[in-house]
Amino acid sequence: MENLDVMVLRTLRDWRAAGKRALLATVVRTWGSSPRPIGSIMALAEDGAVVGSVSGGCIEDDLIYRHTQAYAGKEPGHQIPSGPPAFTKYGVTADEAHRFGLPCGGTLELLLEYDPALDSLDELVRALEAGRLMRRTVRLSDGAVTLDEAPAPEELSLQDGVLVNVFGPEYRMLLIGAGQLTEYLATMALFSGFAVTVCDPREEYRGAWSVAGAKVVSDMPDDVVAAFKPDRRSCVVALTHDPKLDDLALMEALRTDAFYVGAIGSRRNNEARHQRMVDHFGLSAADLQRLRGPIGVYIGSKTPPEIAVSIMAEILAVKNGVTLPRDMEVAQAKNLRAVQPNEPLVCHSRAGGSPGL
Repeated sequence: MENLDVMVLRTLRDWRAAGKRALLATVVRTWGSSPRPIGSIMALAEDGAVVGSVSGGCIEDDLIYRHTQAYAGKEPGHQIPSGPPAFTKYGVTADEAHRFGLPCGGTLELLLEYDPALDSLDELVRALEAGRLMRRTVRLSDGAVTLDEAPAPEELSLQDGVLVNVFGPEYRMLLIGAGQLTEYLATMALFSGFAVTVCDPREEYRGAWSVAGAKVVSDMPDDVVAAFKPDRRSCVVALTHDPKLDDLALMEALRTDAFYVGAIGSRRNNEARHQRMVDHFGLSAADLQRLRGPIGVYIGSKTPPEIAVSIMAEILAVKNGVTLPRDMEVAQAKNLRAVQPNEPLVCHSRAGGSPGL
């Protein structure tokens, strides 16, 4: 599965290119609890087709009904929506919040842009597909859109009659090794919106690969990392247990801006890996601070799918800026188990996972 924003914008572009009328809805304000964060987008075509999400579904249903009826001329007193962007608010009263499935006290406001210009949409989609971070500025008085490349991610801004929303390229994941664990992790990454590349020079592993949607390459991992050019929306995970394949790739990845660099293995293997990288590659303790391992968060996982869940949970936590308690780290949790084998961990109710290695 590709990045949701890119999919929404590409679909909206294709609708407009086909001559369809359509709108773009953006969550611009929320009060209390909200099912979708500020900046979330969805697109709605005149025939009722919808892509993306601004709520749990009830608001989408209302928008589909109101606008398809208007497009079809069936809604008394409602003209075909057009003109400059307009605001609409849901969940103002308790009854409305209940009707639209919003959490208790939840309210959200949407900006609706009618029939966005095809040329601007096409330029934005092409830039995102090329891996660029783009700032989209909408003048509310007339809906005019300007685009420019953003130097860094930004929160949505709505002030002085201007909406600014920054769209980033896909998050990317590079996995070293094409074994069974990699298949589970790649599957989870794909449905979490990552573009996945799997690197394994071993033909016997590549030949058994069965996950559609992931790119598989056969070059040596360190060369692949260099060509991959990890950025702040990239992660690199080594899963082969083979130092000849993992170590150089990890060293290369640590030189980049990747938001997550980690390797599978036990506590003992992790310590040995750190020592090798110090002894053979001259890395310092400071250089290795970004290297995660043993990777995952602790749920006592043993099987490949459970281990993949644990790793994916940690990657998503790092991506989303969530600092996990130390006792959810695999090494710390296992150390606690060793000291107090019969005591439940205080974090047992938290979501997460642990490589049972």
